Amino acid sequence: MNNNLYSITDSQLPPGDTLFTGVSAALKGGCKLVQYRDKSADHARRLFEAKRLLDLCNQHQAQLLINDDVSLAQEVGAHGVHLGQGDTNPVAARIILGSRAIIGVTCHDSLALAQQAIKDSTNYIAFGRFFSSNTKPDARPAPISLISDARKAFSDTPIVVIGGITLDNGKQLLDAGADMLAVCHSLFSADDITAQAKKFIALSFTDQD
Repeated sequence: MNNNLYSITDSQLPPGDTLFTGVSAALKGGCKLVQYRDKSADHARRLFEAKRLLDLCNQHQAQLLINDDVSLAQEVGAHGVHLGQGDTNPVAARIILGSRAIIGVTCHDSLALAQQAIKDSTNYIAFGRFFSSNTKPDARPAPISLISDARKAFSDTPIVVIGGITLDNGKQLLDAGADMLAVCHSLFSADDITAQAKKFIALSFTDQD
């Protein structure tokens, strides 16, 4: 995890063929971690898109994670998976994908879920949503204090935060102890995605006003 930007694609954003141009633009801006998130049942399309995204990530020395689908991650040779609470158990995913795979787990607003995820040898824990979110509109809201509590409890585990994160509110999450900002809409809806990616990464190096 080379910087604070964790980009997440959505089946509608970027839409269609702009998926590849959008992700390519984010990678050119310095993004080093991309999650391919598509909940559709079209396996052939998802396989094609995941393979092409993996090629793009490899060209930029970045890493591709697959949302929820361990089998797809294995099939395309992705760098890892992101798992929800109702998905494949992280221990089982580790057996399938191997010791070098990156495995992250959604922990919502729960330190207990995070503790279990770490016990299951995940590489990072993800909390959120922290703000109103297009990607996770029904997720339980999490207080920003959760980040600092998690940082104290799990000092050696990277913390990813998600949910309505923008350039205006991302800095306070980093200051609270988050390592990475998981961003979809605020990145891929930008007029200049490359410039937007650079701005998100720069949040780690700017002083709080």
